[in-house]
Amino acid sequence: MTADGTQRTREQLDEDYQRWSTAAAGVLAKGRRVEPGDLPDTPEALLSTTTRDDDVVVRPLYTRKDESGERGLPGSFPFVRGADPQRDVHQGWRVTERFGDLPGQSAEGINETILDAAGSGASGIWLAVGPALQAGDLATALNGIYLDLLPVTLDAGADGIAAAEAFVKVLADRPAPPEEAPALLSTAHSLGLSPYTAAFSGRPSVAAEQAVALAAAAPERVRTFRVDGTDFAQAGATEAQELGLLVAAALAHVRDLVAAGVAPAQALGQISFAVSVGDDQFASIAKLRALRLMWARVAQVLGVPEAGAALTHAVTDLSMLTQRDPWVNMLRTTVAAFGAGVGGADQVTVLSYDAALPLEARTSSPSFTARIARNTQLLLLEESNIGRVLDPAGGSWFVEELTSDLAAAGWKVFTDVEAHGGYLDALDQGAVTRWIDEALAVRDEAVAHRSAPVTGVSEFPNLGELAFTEALADTSDVPTGTARLARIARRFEELRDRADAVAAAGERPKILLLPLGSVAEHNGRTTFVSNLLAAGGIEAINPGPVTVDGMVALFAEHTPAVAVLCGTKARYGTDGPELLAAARAVGIGRVLLAGPEREWPESDDSPDGSLQAGIDAVATLTELLDTVTAHAGSEK
Repeated sequence: MTADGTQRTREQLDEDYQRWSTAAAGVLAKGRRVEPGDLPDTPEALLSTTTRDDDVVVRPLYTRKDESGERGLPGSFPFVRGADPQRDVHQGWRVTERFGDLPGQSAEGINETILDAAGSGASGIWLAVGPALQAGDLATALNGIYLDLLPVTLDAGADGIAAAEAFVKVLADRPAPPEEAPALLSTAHSLGLSPYTAAFSGRPSVAAEQAVALAAAAPERVRTFRVDGTDFAQAGATEAQELGLLVAAALAHVRDLVAAGVAPAQALGQISFAVSVGDDQFASIAKLRALRLMWARVAQVLGVPEAGAALTHAVTDLSMLTQRDPWVNMLRTTVAAFGAGVGGADQVTVLSYDAALPLEARTSSPSFTARIARNTQLLLLEESNIGRVLDPAGGSWFVEELTSDLAAAGWKVFTDVEAHGGYLDALDQGAVTRWIDEALAVRDEAVAHRSAPVTGVSEFPNLGELAFTEALADTSDVPTGTARLARIARRFEELRDRADAVAAAGERPKILLLPLGSVAEHNGRTTFVSNLLAAGGIEAINPGPVTVDGMVALFAEHTPAVAVLCGTKARYGTDGPELLAAARAVGIGRVLLAGPEREWPESDDSPDGSLQAGIDAVATLTELLDTVTAHAGSEK
């Protein structure tokens, strides 16, 4: 639009874009020291990035040229902009808190906790039925709760049928509220049954046939199936895989219901979705919008497009949470909650910042961590006012295209599942497991090479952090965790656990730095190496600039098994070979180079490897820990 309010023509837009392209080409050519005409591709292609997980291309610039057609209003087909036409912008999404995980709690105690949370801003209940709360105690746990205002989602595992029946009885027996609240999509209850996604993750669940019988007689405002994308996300699924498998599993339930005589519209109304949201805010926004688009398409094919509103419960991704430096998880879950809210989730659960730790290893009180998680959402709703606008990202050229691209990628996964005969056949044939294992391997490689950084773990770790008394990185014994839980940080945390065990038995593994030249010359690389080693629980000893004459005394003080030369390329050329020879002469068995090996000058000897950006840090740190601990053991 021009300054006088008139629309720019297509030709003018093309001219604007060409001017940008020419300017960008000039900058790129200057950086590459070539002429613009010698660039290997267009500036747009050279500046575009492809997502590691789903091969979705993200371009550097989106303009009105990328504008798509109107997506429709919230609550109308294809539901991209929101599932509920009556959503209260003053309420926003439902702040759904999880209860019942703490052992030793009574039903009365859980009820008191729920009432306190409701009075402090919680507006949804996710209730675990199990060791602390039996199905027969649901009436006590929900006593005094206005169930027309606070939607309840059950998580009862193998006791799902008994819990569902008990909850339906609670609904039937509840006293009439002073004034019945209007029925909204976001206040629908969920019996939480997810036998098909649980069949992949290994969570205990119920037989699908029992769930179908329950769904056929479900009362109004109650949804039986909670198709759970976190089962896939925790195992390492990409965003598109989670979307495609969610839709495939949900469609399998719909087919079961229709085969049992349930009308398609009613069958669709028995499905709700749990969706993982992570610390990539745009991916989370687009994923929720793409899911609604995909589910609307399913409803359209079934002949009931008006019934295609997907009820979504966004849950912060457990696999992104770290056990080390867990306070950083507050930041991760804040970004995830923002993405969920902007993406139009009907309910949002923020897991506590210590949720990746088993209950017995947590040092903060449950009431404190629950309050922080709850207030994360309340701040976004009450202070940042995110919930006051429906689909605030709608119309963004980038978000709209990302939504479409992610929906297309998810639909490709869905059609691959259908080509295997449907969700259950694809699962039985091992295809689902194979696809997700392949995605996990790609993710693990990116984390190991630190191209997918984990703040506080692989980057900027706190080596002085209080060590755990026992290794925890392998455990999935945490609430909401599954047997397939593969946390992003787990490989680095396994190294930290191992190094901490060595430190607890004697002395922390150490590697000696050999800085060359002034602080200005070596500081960048000593800092890089120190952070890299700390990611594996290894302490870097920095004695300051080292000379050949001081090498004997330095070795006598530290007796290192491994040392790292740190300096500039120029300093390596003048002082490197002599210092390397001195290190070998005093008995340092392995000497590494900070930086690319090509920076080492031609000489009779060269370092035994290098530490630089892009290496497989997990493999390198594992090898260094082996070397250092073996050396320490031989000296005893």
